[in-house]
Amino acid sequence: MIRVLLADDQTVVRAGFRALLDLTDDLVVVAEAADGAAAVELTRTTRPDVVLMDIRMPGVDGLEATRRIVAEPSLDGVRVLVLTTYEADAYVFEALRSGAAGFLLKDVDPDDLREAIRTVAAGRSLLAPAVTRRVIEEFARLQGPRAEARERLAPLTDREREVLALVGRGLSNDEIGTRLLMSPLTAKTHVSRTMAKLGARDRAQLVVLAYETALVRPGES
Repeated sequence: MIRVLLADDQTVVRAGFRALLDLTDDLVVVAEAADGAAAVELTRTTRPDVVLMDIRMPGVDGLEATRRIVAEPSLDGVRVLVLTTYEADAYVFEALRSGAAGFLLKDVDPDDLREAIRTVAAGRSLLAPAVTRRVIEEFARLQGPRAEARERLAPLTDREREVLALVGRGLSNDEIGTRLLMSPLTAKTHVSRTMAKLGARDRAQLVVLAYETALVRPGES
């Protein structure tokens, strides 16, 4: 069973998601939170696999709650999936930078929601929807390259920088292997080493870094 925590300040929204997930054999809601502070505390006590996190909540918002969960070593296995009403939301970009595994619009199709939870619970980032890359590109364009982000690339080898750039363009391990004339397993090893050196939790953070460091520029494919 995949254990899910719902964090949203609207009771009716939580009830809707719970009703949907309760009908799914491999998903179970273990707790509900009406604000970010409660979400962090309940994450500590219930240890869910996935937190469905609304961004805009009173007090401690979903962005800060995501930061706290991601920063806590004892919660390393917990994945945060951000929920938002608007795809062009600056907070979504900040959430991805902070370690969220991906995001969904609140009007997501039920089957897509279930599959998204399964995807992030399996340790993968939710980068398949083109909208995710559009969000990253838009805010990378507005902010421009970040000097402090570029400094983080210092530990990487030239090959790892190449791999990071290809991850930023949305390529899979198989596609990276084909592009760089290596096996998919070797490509996966390079991606894993790059993540470890940069302290990234998943590919979503690698994509953000690729844009922030100008290894990939908005509009490139």
